[in-house]
Amino acid sequence: MKANRWKSILRIALVLISLSLLCSCQSEPPCGGADCIETTYTYLVDGDCELQADVYALAGEAASPAILWIHPGGMITGGRDWIDPNQLALYLEAGYTVVAIDHRLAPENKLEAIVSDVEAAYTWLITEGPALFNIDPQRVAVVGHSAGGYLTLLTGFRVEPRPKALVAFYGYGDLTGEWAVEPSESYNQGERITRDAAERSLGKSQDTCIPSDAQLDDRFDYYIHARQQGVWPFEISGHDPVGEAAWFRDYESVFNVTSSYPPTMLLHGGADTDVPFSVAERMIDALEAAGVSYEFVTRTEWNHVFDQAESESPAVSEALRQVIAFLDKHVK
Repeated sequence: MKANRWKSILRIALVLISLSLLCSCQSEPPCGGADCIETTYTYLVDGDCELQADVYALAGEAASPAILWIHPGGMITGGRDWIDPNQLALYLEAGYTVVAIDHRLAPENKLEAIVSDVEAAYTWLITEGPALFNIDPQRVAVVGHSAGGYLTLLTGFRVEPRPKALVAFYGYGDLTGEWAVEPSESYNQGERITRDAAERSLGKSQDTCIPSDAQLDDRFDYYIHARQQGVWPFEISGHDPVGEAAWFRDYESVFNVTSSYPPTMLLHGGADTDVPFSVAERMIDALEAAGVSYEFVTRTEWNHVFDQAESESPAVSEALRQVIAFLDKHVK
């Protein structure tokens, strides 16, 4: 029983995400209770690969500020429809148009392609968004969760013009730290995922764009296996994070924070067993050293995906209120 505790907790938290998304797909209106317009666009065509974005907007004549939202999933699973409907409603009610994107997934695709997709989505948002869905390209923030938080932090130095603000829920600024390159103690407390089982979890299609079977309880086993073996950075990049650490520097925000880095909010729990609390502290050190405005929202009892596992708690509600206040301060 004890050996399976971590995996059970993680599965429960992730199932909660899936259930909340199922509810969002079945609800009317589709925006967590807000009366919005939802439209799907293709933001990038690369050969046979078409990457899409769901745009959620309230009706109105004035150009609105926008949020580019990036999903979690270890860059191995996940999709644009993973956005929490209640959080979506908060953003909409605060006056933001929300653009939730897909990106290509590892291991079929590697880090360069994944990051390139996010950069393309951002460029599309600020260049095409004003005409397509009436956003103000001068007022754009990026928000992401876990791996989406990692990608969010990358936009702080990899895109131009810089976003007005970044919000990373339990994200990370590096891929070469001990937490990522060593076998995960937490994941190894659970059921061991064999290499064969991990590869089977990717499904039969082996689609090189967005796998048709990119479901949480399927592909997530590949992530678990990679973390158990300490090979996750290699699996998503094709590069050795120890022997080729220099290669990763362009993909690690913690080494690229300068005074021009956008105002940043980090939300991270002290009990996070997927992305350790020390990872957030390291990012904060980099922000402080560069003199970047930041806010840090934390509680000692929060684990990974705390905003889903404890979505009804007053502490999470207050954290989300702080997110809106932070965005309003720096974006509006």
